Amino acid sequence: MKAIILAAGVGRRLGKDGQIQPKCLLKFNGKSLLERHFNYLRHYQIDEVVIAVGYQAQKIQDEIKALGAESWVSTIYNPDYTKGSTISLWTVRQHLVAGDDILLMDADVLCDRRIIERLVKTNIPNSFLLDRDFEPGDEPVKLCVRDNYLVEFRKQVAPGLAYDFAGESVGFFRFGSAVAQRLAIRTEQYVTDGRENEPYEEVIRDLLLETPETFGYEDITGLPWLEIDFPQDIQRAQNDILPQIEVAENF
Repeated sequence: MKAIILAAGVGRRLGKDGQIQPKCLLKFNGKSLLERHFNYLRHYQIDEVVIAVGYQAQKIQDEIKALGAESWVSTIYNPDYTKGSTISLWTVRQHLVAGDDILLMDADVLCDRRIIERLVKTNIPNSFLLDRDFEPGDEPVKLCVRDNYLVEFRKQVAPGLAYDFAGESVGFFRFGSAVAQRLAIRTEQYVTDGRENEPYEEVIRDLLLETPETFGYEDITGLPWLEIDFPQDIQRAQNDILPQIEVAENF
């Protein structure tokens, strides 16, 4: 299994902390988000890690070297990193079509190791992660479930959509090789059609709505995690999420 980490963007909404370095290099208790991802992926014996880089890519390269991970981790440079995450997904398309099962991961997430474990060990070959405990609003990317099928994957849910419950997407996914190839083809289509500024979640959403029976989800409600987008997220990560993670890891 291969992990693909999207880490090319500029953390503009994070303010100065997102400008001085890529968000994946933010440190909590002395470890960068990237180092934490590497530790978890090594623990679960992921064969290879590929990172889409862009903004201040050399700093990510330096971190990979400092962590002694060059033989296991490679990077692909996205020169158009200011255009959005769909371009980053398109940049790594050769890895999507290589025939591997993949983990697709946002780089800017602080999470409990057991969240990665759920994706690695799930019996669902094409799996989302869903957290029912989330704050309503326009920011969370929502997963809506009806009759145990995912029926929506978007920040904005249509007012008339019928569903049993909703949860927030963690920003980590597992795709089997066939769906990974479909993802590459659809991403190429987005770029060809001039839709590269759309978030990559829209590409995944297309595949989900085309064949909902192909996808499933793991409910990770109760496990600590946080996507770091805003300055207040850094404080919450430090004061709330990190202590929960450390308690679990030391248990």
